[in-house]
Amino acid sequence: MNPPAALLLTADRRRSTGESHQALCALLSGSGRPLSIPAALHTEQARLEAAVFQRVCAMGGVSEHPLGVVRVRPREDRLTLQLVDEPHVIGHWIDLLSPAVNEGMGDDPRDRVAGVPGLRSCREAGGIHLYRPGMAAVTLLSGFNPRWWERTAGRRADPYGSLLRQPDWTAVEKAAYDARAACPQDASALLSPLLRRIRVTAGPGPVNSTDVWTTGNGVRLETTDGPLCPDLIQLLTDGPCGLGWQVENKVCTCLCDHSHARTGCTVNFRDPATARPVWYSNLKWGRTLEDRPETTARLNRSAFT
Repeated sequence: MNPPAALLLTADRRRSTGESHQALCALLSGSGRPLSIPAALHTEQARLEAAVFQRVCAMGGVSEHPLGVVRVRPREDRLTLQLVDEPHVIGHWIDLLSPAVNEGMGDDPRDRVAGVPGLRSCREAGGIHLYRPGMAAVTLLSGFNPRWWERTAGRRADPYGSLLRQPDWTAVEKAAYDARAACPQDASALLSPLLRRIRVTAGPGPVNSTDVWTTGNGVRLETTDGPLCPDLIQLLTDGPCGLGWQVENKVCTCLCDHSHARTGCTVNFRDPATARPVWYSNLKWGRTLEDRPETTARLNRSAFT
């Protein structure tokens, strides 16, 4: 296959995941079909990815990469996320994911555990392995010194009551997990595929933030400085790496020939497979690194204090 043709066959996946063309060439089948993105093979893999996604969204815009994710490597039985090589970003991931007991949070088991119930971590070749004991689900974090994770996780264990280093499930975590798994509004079927395409939400600016949360029967997806709406729509609907979502309504100013400063865009999608709506908004804040009160160097220093 000639190089220009091969580039076209990997184009959508590269935009969706951040993978390099060279890495993807080995996956081309020779059939002349564009590369797709594999879905999680089983429910537990999708649930782990969805739980991680919902939690780390709370970090906001910490770099030019949404959630600090530079590259995604999706496989049916695992997901590898290459994070930005910054200690303060790794610290955010640990703080947001580490399970801990929330005292006095009412009777609902889901409210009694902060972070991801049952989540555990260990070092393995290539990075930090995130898993739940006894469950066939794996997420691997790479791209940074794993000692950062181990040191920061160790410091969080005692003062914050983190359960990340417990060898097995605790009773309160198992109750929280069971309650979430039984919830009819569980959105893993939407959130796992989105995390596998997180680079779709990256805009051209120096700061990118992506947020997602469930509301009613649907999901809200929000960017502060996202991509052009036509690009995002093309990648999430019927393209080779798309999700088959349908556009029901949109208000878009991306291609206008005059300024729409501080005016955002909205796109209402629906997922035919689940009949659930996905409400997307791009706030168009136009942020720059200079808008942040602290420099990256200072944040990195404070990550170890």
